[in-house]
Amino acid sequence: MTVSPLELALYAGGLLALFLTPGPVWLAMIARALSGGFHAAWPLALGVVVGDVIWPFLAILGVTWLVSVFSGFLLVLKWVATAFFIGMGVMILKNADKTISSDSRLTRPGMWAGFMAGLAVILGNPKAILFYMGMLPGFFDLGALTLPDIAAICALSAAVPLIGNLILALSLDRVRRLMTSPTALRRTNIAAGCLLLGVGCVIPFT
Repeated sequence: MTVSPLELALYAGGLLALFLTPGPVWLAMIARALSGGFHAAWPLALGVVVGDVIWPFLAILGVTWLVSVFSGFLLVLKWVATAFFIGMGVMILKNADKTISSDSRLTRPGMWAGFMAGLAVILGNPKAILFYMGMLPGFFDLGALTLPDIAAICALSAAVPLIGNLILALSLDRVRRLMTSPTALRRTNIAAGCLLLGVGCVIPFT
């Protein structure tokens, strides 16, 4: 492997900061757990994992090709990643009091429906691959990645949100209070925004 444990740890921190930002997956997970318990929620988490593996893998392949065509492309993307994290952190802090809209299609009962809902919410957003294309070069030298490196990156991309989603499902009562309390939601958004700002500020020095 060419990537260092520090690079992987920093990437995992970036994934954690993004996971802590409430969104449709959070609401779908909570709604499914409220209606059917952990048994109804875990298939959605598995569906999300599929996209969390596919998007970074495709992004690595795409960026590697672009680097072979355009010299200096990775340097540009590194600063794009820095700007992305800082901008996202600022936007979250700015909108810390805003509530989240839900999609009823994500809460249909059944294990297969849960899996497909998770898959749809992660694959249905074409911006995801652009996000990974902008983020990954901030953490790794994509031109030097080996197959074990790519496997480790994809594994982290899947493991961090999966663990987080399963904890959400298992901690239903706590999550329920979090999502219904404007004060708690605001504090969570502020914490996630600050983490994203921190990751953005560290990237230029790695």
